[in-house]
Amino acid sequence: MAKSYPSHHVPCFTISAPWLNKLQVSSLSKALHSIWRQQIGEEVIFQWTEWLHNSSLAHLGYDEGVVLAVPDDEMFCTGVDRVMLRNDELEKIIHIMMSYNEERCDNAFLNNAHQCLICYSEFSGLEFIKLPCQHFFCSKCMETYAQMLVKEGSVTKLSCPSSKCEGHISPMLLKRLLDDQDYERWESLLLQRTLDTMSDVVYCPRCQTACLEDSNTKDAQCSECLFSFCTLCKERRHLGEQCMDIEAKLRALQERSQSSHGKTKEQIRMELELINEAKSMKEVQRVSKPCPNCKIMISHTGGCNKMVCSNCGQFFCYRCNKSIKGYGHFRDGGCQIFLNQAYETTVATGWEVRMNDRQMIAQIQAERSQAHKHPCPNCLQLNIKVNNNNHIFCWSCQLHFCGLCRKMVKRSSEHFKPTGCKEHTPDP
Repeated sequence: MAKSYPSHHVPCFTISAPWLNKLQVSSLSKALHSIWRQQIGEEVIFQWTEWLHNSSLAHLGYDEGVVLAVPDDEMFCTGVDRVMLRNDELEKIIHIMMSYNEERCDNAFLNNAHQCLICYSEFSGLEFIKLPCQHFFCSKCMETYAQMLVKEGSVTKLSCPSSKCEGHISPMLLKRLLDDQDYERWESLLLQRTLDTMSDVVYCPRCQTACLEDSNTKDAQCSECLFSFCTLCKERRHLGEQCMDIEAKLRALQERSQSSHGKTKEQIRMELELINEAKSMKEVQRVSKPCPNCKIMISHTGGCNKMVCSNCGQFFCYRCNKSIKGYGHFRDGGCQIFLNQAYETTVATGWEVRMNDRQMIAQIQAERSQAHKHPCPNCLQLNIKVNNNNHIFCWSCQLHFCGLCRKMVKRSSEHFKPTGCKEHTPDP
């Protein structure tokens, strides 16, 4: 800054703009000098700043947007100022502009207040977590969300809580949201799920160590206890002999256990454990079906026949055991979505619309809320009242119930009437 500014001399300045050519930069320089000449002897830096911010693009003819071009001269100078031009590549110029824009947007976000889309509370930007998909939620809701999914073992579904958004939560962000114990649990669950989805990985029946299966012989050898076993029946390797199914194995164990002569108590106890394990496996095969993707056994306890594997996330039909994506499998003359055809006709049409990620938002709200929580009489999941309304819609099983008497509500007008429960009451 010249000592005689602003009384006699213009301030010294440098214009550096990689995306402008020398004529454009020179034009900006002349415009700044013109502003100075109009008010010699007065402060001009603030006017320059305002003009560059509000009028420079219009001065250069960029009212409708900027078209980038690479300058072909490395340096251009005038007698009154210095104009710096670099022969940068176009990709580098775009990167500089995008980085600057992202920095300014991030600063603006941090300095303003925003509303969380889960708890609907307003906080400053510093208390939010912004995901790569550009959705943002307050830190408390994101911590609850991450803890809830890890607690339920849904390690393959750590995605953005926003409805129908497939953006993922990075492991680095997850480590910030979880304590050390929960993060270790997530890592071990993720490793377990990864191994379970690998078709050539089996577990030793003696020590449960992960082993690689020989695809030709269907055998494996444990690296921990060195036990060689058949991967189909989990018994000692039996080359050339037919593998026993669970029925034959159970009969053989029961016949062997009938005679206790010469056996120790420990041998008898082990035989009983093997028999109980075989009975359990028989029951599992009776009431469950394997996931068509990772082959883990899944049981159907109620609801529709569209199943989702908790291990690999694959959707499949429980009736025909085929992999599916949506509910089109049940609409195109295929399997019935419900066992009761009449129930299917009235419910299936709107089922896919209701079963969406908004359930996750409602679950987080119920987990975080300090208000009184009402368990659903059908599935026992916790719910909260909205505006003291006792007519509650369960986020889990999608059924309606009364928050006062905890009975299922089929018609609101019949349940909440002068002789029945009151529709709006504060929690005690």
